[in-house]
Amino acid sequence: MRQRAAERGRTVARSSSGIVAGLTAAAVAAVAFLAYQASANAPASVASTAGPKASVSASAEPTAKPKPSVDPLAVPAASGKGERVVYALKDRRVWLVDENGKALRTFTVMPSPVSPPPGVHQVTSRSGTVRGSDGVPIEHVVRFANVDEVAIGFSAAQDGSMASPDPTSKTGGVRMTREDGDAMWSFATVGAKVVVVP
Repeated sequence: MRQRAAERGRTVARSSSGIVAGLTAAAVAAVAFLAYQASANAPASVASTAGPKASVSASAEPTAKPKPSVDPLAVPAASGKGERVVYALKDRRVWLVDENGKALRTFTVMPSPVSPPPGVHQVTSRSGTVRGSDGVPIEHVVRFANVDEVAIGFSAAQDGSMASPDPTSKTGGVRMTREDGDAMWSFATVGAKVVVVP
């Protein structure tokens, strides 16, 4: 009887160890499969496979270096040097620039129907208070160019408006606010340089 019990115990132990071995093998296989799936689905930068590195595609690389930001109110680079008034036709903007190239003031203007040609000009005459060729009372007139017998100059309307003259008329008044007109009057005396850029 003891012998039968011992044989039964050995049989149970063998079948238990077989079950444990089978379960362990199944667990190892499952872990190995899950590890394979994880490495196959991981991004190239995280995967731990020893295979060749994936190359970066052209679309992932930056196409161009970002350009340094440019101050839109900075004095135009092609406007010369020294003390000057700079008038940018396209931007409808004026800068009053000191001898070191620093903008003392910048402001927008309302261009005249007749525009001055780009280049270097000189203040030729000034008037304190007059009536513009469009009939509007203006002040602080600073003339610097002539185009087809039309005098071109900066001025401020006495009513403070920057309304543009009739575009069909041949006038040369570049209008600005009264405050900007005061600054222009103080800065641009006869003989002062005026640089017109496109």
